[in-house]
Amino acid sequence: MTQSHRIFVALDSSDRASLVLTAAKRLAELTSSKLILFRAVSIPPDLPHTVFEVSDVRLEEMLLANARADLAQQAKQVEGYVDKLHCVFGTAWDSICREAKEANAELIVSGSHGHSLAARMVGTTAAKVVNHADRNVLVIRTLL
Repeated sequence: MTQSHRIFVALDSSDRASLVLTAAKRLAELTSSKLILFRAVSIPPDLPHTVFEVSDVRLEEMLLANARADLAQQAKQVEGYVDKLHCVFGTAWDSICREAKEANAELIVSGSHGHSLAARMVGTTAAKVVNHADRNVLVIRTLL
């Protein structure tokens, strides 16, 4: 590792995110690393069309603002270890792989979310990150 160790932590808004953060913080403590907390945001495919008529603010901007606020709240759990908060609009697995590379992070930490039958058939975000990332990935299994 280089002098500035970075762990890229892919988070969502689920209850499991706290467990992922706890594991990432422990790794940061053990390796004298800083955390990059990351969230990818996209428009859900089943979003009602009426949502687009609610405000003059673009939906993408509202979703990103909400994600940034949520990420800032999550960051309080790992205060002192955070190097950066980063949110982008895009497909989760692809954005995680691309942004971790861009940040030159030594490791990606992600939760093992998506236990539904549909997620298993299509593939979870964590599985896609493991299969496509050009760096090591640690998947935190949660038992919620």
